[in-house]
Amino acid sequence: MKRNNKNMIYTFLLSCLIATTSCNRDSYTPSPVDEDFKTSGDVTIYTTTGSRSMDFGKRFVDFSSKFNMSPNTITIDPNTKFQTMDGFGAAITGSTCYNLMQMSAEDRTKFLVETFSDKDGMGMSYIRIAIGCSDFSLSEYTCWDTPGKENFALQSEETQYVIPILKEILAINPDIKIMGSPWTPPKWMKVNNLTDLQPFDSWTDGQLNPQYYQDYGWYFVKWIQALKQEGIDIYSITVQNEPLNRQNSASMFMSWQEQQAFVKQSLGPQLKAANLDTKIYAFDHNYNYDDMEDQMDYPIKIYNDEEAAAFFAGAAYHNYGGNKAELLDIRNQRPDKELVFTETSIGEWNDGRNLATRLMEDMREVALGTVNNWCKGVIVWNLMLDTEKGPNRDGGCQTCYGAVDINKANYKGITRNSHYYIVGHLSSVVKPGATRIGASGYAASGLTYSAFQNTDGTYAVVLMNDSNDNRKITLADGTNHFSYDVPGKSVVSYRWAN
Repeated sequence: MKRNNKNMIYTFLLSCLIATTSCNRDSYTPSPVDEDFKTSGDVTIYTTTGSRSMDFGKRFVDFSSKFNMSPNTITIDPNTKFQTMDGFGAAITGSTCYNLMQMSAEDRTKFLVETFSDKDGMGMSYIRIAIGCSDFSLSEYTCWDTPGKENFALQSEETQYVIPILKEILAINPDIKIMGSPWTPPKWMKVNNLTDLQPFDSWTDGQLNPQYYQDYGWYFVKWIQALKQEGIDIYSITVQNEPLNRQNSASMFMSWQEQQAFVKQSLGPQLKAANLDTKIYAFDHNYNYDDMEDQMDYPIKIYNDEEAAAFFAGAAYHNYGGNKAELLDIRNQRPDKELVFTETSIGEWNDGRNLATRLMEDMREVALGTVNNWCKGVIVWNLMLDTEKGPNRDGGCQTCYGAVDINKANYKGITRNSHYYIVGHLSSVVKPGATRIGASGYAASGLTYSAFQNTDGTYAVVLMNDSNDNRKITLADGTNHFSYDVPGKSVVSYRWAN
């Protein structure tokens, strides 16, 4: 009897220890392969639950040798092809880089490998950086704050924080794609409006003086070349972050008419003359065009001038207003142009640290929602902020959380939020160059999914179960099939060879 009591006490204490460990958010090591499951198999599976009972847990299952009779079968169709994927990731802002640089080199490397390594981590593959400052920079600046081309230079925020972090990321994932976006041009290029054309000495608001179109086009080219000299290739740019937002810390208003003229007359030809194949994306703002009637269908109006349209790869969108259905509308109007999703944030206003709530909504609306509406890439906002939501600046967001938040007291403990998981679940199994393919069959309330074929022939499926019930779901590719118990309120990613 005494022996049985000891065994019961031991079992109880061990279960408490396991539960405590699994809930410790000061660790940024992904959940190990579950000991109760296989350590290898035909299919690799990653699972995250809103309760964090499974924290990007890695499991394996084998193909079934039995005849498939399951009514809960999703069958993928590689003959039905949609867009080719560029990648998934987060913004590497000045604030993010500052926080990363406060970590010990060992901890920083561990986190960056977990995030960007295709072999040993999530394999995030597309990041966004600011051309000059953003609203999450340590100060407001551009790389050309004094007129005269001899005064162009990368600034201390870039040389001390952003570039060193980019080089560390590239050492881990040399193929990562980088997008650049300006929040503001140099202030000396701004005017109050296009009628008065009076100098506008402010980082916030203003418009680009047409007199400086050629200079501003040169600025983009010079910035891309300066980064290239550091070993950093810029895959794509947007012309202006949130061009309809006059209030941001570092901002500028740029109508579709202005963006069309600037790219047609200056930016496009200058990139071409410099033999730069950097993609240009239009717009880079909200689905609802901030309810400005004359700016509705912003990219479509730009494309209506075919000479200007030839310089644009496509358009970029944020989700701070409107509905993701706008993506499909734009795609239907111009199926020859690409779509990318470039920014979304979490914060105090949407219960951003509540994974149980945010994981489901962000997966549905952002990750799968944009991909299933033709986006080639998905990029969320700050990769890392500290636990005081910074560093931030007056005039910028004071209530934002990062994809992860690092403990400001010691720059060690990390809390991973929904945006980290939603991007990671895509990037872990869907690799750059993958094609989104057809998938059909089992449908149920709260079930959303997307299927892909990677360039190596492997299949990938990313699926969310926004019900409270566990669901045994079978995936079939025409040759093989397998089943997996998908927990309630979870996201699951699968990858297998055909």
